[in-house]
Amino acid sequence: MQQFVNVTLTGFTQGMIYAAFALALVLIWRSTRIVNFAQGSMAAATAFIALALINAGLSYWIAFVVALASGFLLGAIVERVIIRPVEGGPELNAVIVTLGLFVAIQASIAIIFGSSFQSFPTPFGVRGFELGDNTIALTPTSLYIIGSVLITMALLVALFRFTRVGLAMRASAFGQEVARLLGVKVGRMLTLGWALAAVVGSLSGLLIAGGGFVYPAYMDSLIVFGFVAAVLGGLDSPIGAVVGGLILGLALSYVSGYAPRGSALVNIAALVILMFVLLVRPGGLFASSTARRA
Repeated sequence: MQQFVNVTLTGFTQGMIYAAFALALVLIWRSTRIVNFAQGSMAAATAFIALALINAGLSYWIAFVVALASGFLLGAIVERVIIRPVEGGPELNAVIVTLGLFVAIQASIAIIFGSSFQSFPTPFGVRGFELGDNTIALTPTSLYIIGSVLITMALLVALFRFTRVGLAMRASAFGQEVARLLGVKVGRMLTLGWALAAVVGSLSGLLIAGGGFVYPAYMDSLIVFGFVAAVLGGLDSPIGAVVGGLILGLALSYVSGYAPRGSALVNIAALVILMFVLLVRPGGLFASSTARRA
């Protein structure tokens, strides 16, 4: 029973980290209709900026705010300078550009900050809470991760459902010419979508880094699992991103904890889950019928 509780709590926390990155993918998809494969390396870059500030003597929270602000600025610059010139062409062009950007940013991190593993601090403890005579796999850092993801999800839902900015962002993504005729400044909305997605991506990079080690490619596995979580829940649904992240996190935790050589089967399990969802419900668990027909 103790093992089951710990495996479940570990999967829940890990699923929330997947959900954080999936939220960034959902945000950029809803606002621009582009899947940004450079999201992970962009997040890693801002995490290294935060680490540099912490090593310079600044507090974690100052570095946290600067990292999110850096993500916002980086996302806006990438959209304006790199993505904007190819937005009018075939959709595949933007995808290829983000793949190239992924490699370029990761290489830049290695050049600027080095390729060695570096310890990243966390503002809260990493020791599990005690329940009777047992220590469970739930830490103050876990609660910080869970709370951060739930707040981010709520803000994104509110943005797209209850604000004119969110409506303008979605209109710009679905029909730029019609949106322009209605007075929407499409260019600004696309830039804002990239900038906000980069902020959420930066948050996921900070959450997974806390209490562990970072290196230029430390986000690579999160990119894969975050993408699977986003597809599982539906690329158009913030709530689906969180639910998809939780389902994936729990499933992979159970595989790792109970299957023979479970740790070696985690990646295969993620692939099986992705293939099953694409076959049974290609739009994701929370996709609307309209989104599927499109």
